[in-house]
Amino acid sequence: MSIFNLGATTKNYTASRRNDSGVMSLLPGQGASSVMITAAKRPIVLIVEDEFLLRMNAVEMIEQAGFDVIEVCNADEAITALENRSDIRVVFTDIQMPGSMDGLKLAAAVRGRWPPIKIIATSGRYVIREGDLPEGGLFLPKPYTSEAISSLLHEITGRV
Repeated sequence: MSIFNLGATTKNYTASRRNDSGVMSLLPGQGASSVMITAAKRPIVLIVEDEFLLRMNAVEMIEQAGFDVIEVCNADEAITALENRSDIRVVFTDIQMPGSMDGLKLAAAVRGRWPPIKIIATSGRYVIREGDLPEGGLFLPKPYTSEAISSLLHEITGRV
């Protein structure tokens, strides 16, 4: 049997008897017949938003949706985070930001350097045209709801 440890708490469980429905229950144990179950680490979303209150709101929504968060306030900080972390699964970026690049240029840079990372761009003012986002990039207009961001993140990361 293979055991995959993805960085979370590991607990040993011993199989107990089946109930009347044939369902096997697991009980904490240390015996030779114990099964190691490892909880998967939550996917990491990099939030790129220059407006502090909007960033804090996004952090709260995304954490409540079951994801871990790294937050930065511009594209330059996002690139630095991506260069230093190999566990980021999604970049959630505002489009209009100060700095050396906006969210669309950041999305293109992410797609070019880190193709597996999913991209979601958001704006309350910018109107997305075909070709603005790289292939696979998604747009979520502001204001967005907790349900909308949660649903989109779960869809693109394959989480239920």
